Amino acid sequence: MSLIFRMLWVILSSYFKPHLPSIGVKNSLSLRVLPNDLDINMHMNNGRYLTICDLTRVDLFMRSGLAGLMMKKGWRPIISEHTMNYKKGLKPFQKYQIHMEVKDWDDRVFNMVHTFMVGELVVAEGTSKGVIVGRDGVVPPDHVIDAVDQYNKR
Repeated sequence: MSLIFRMLWVILSSYFKPHLPSIGVKNSLSLRVLPNDLDINMHMNNGRYLTICDLTRVDLFMRSGLAGLMMKKGWRPIISEHTMNYKKGLKPFQKYQIHMEVKDWDDRVFNMVHTFMVGELVVAEGTSKGVIVGRDGVVPPDHVIDAVDQYNKR
C-alpha cells in the first residue's frame, strides 16, 4: 500500500475512533510492515519509522479536532526535531503497534514520544518536537490547546 493510501486510511479510520482530548493525548495505530517499507536488508527502513510517526500525528490531528482548526486558520504542523532509537528490526508483513504520547510542551514546542511495539516488546522508540506555524510564525502551544478546546465546543 502506497504511503498516500495508508495516510488516507488513517484519516478515514479516525472518524470511527473516539475523540482525543487536547491535554494528555495518547493514541496508537496497528499496522503491518508492507513491501514498500523494506530496505535492502529486508527489514523496515529506518526512514519509514519517521514516516509512520507522521501517521500517528495525522491520527491525533483528526481525532482531536486540530486538523479542522488548522485548515480554518491556515496553520501548518512542522516537526523541528526527531530522534529514533532502533532496538530490533521489523520483518516483512510483521504486525506492530505504534503508540504516540504528547508528553509536555513549553512556550514553543510540543514534545512527543513514539514507541513501536510487537506485543510487549519495544522495537524502536523516538522523540520529536513539533510546532504549529501560522501566518505570524510559531503559535504557542497553550494558544493551540485553547483554540482546539474552543473549536470543539462549536
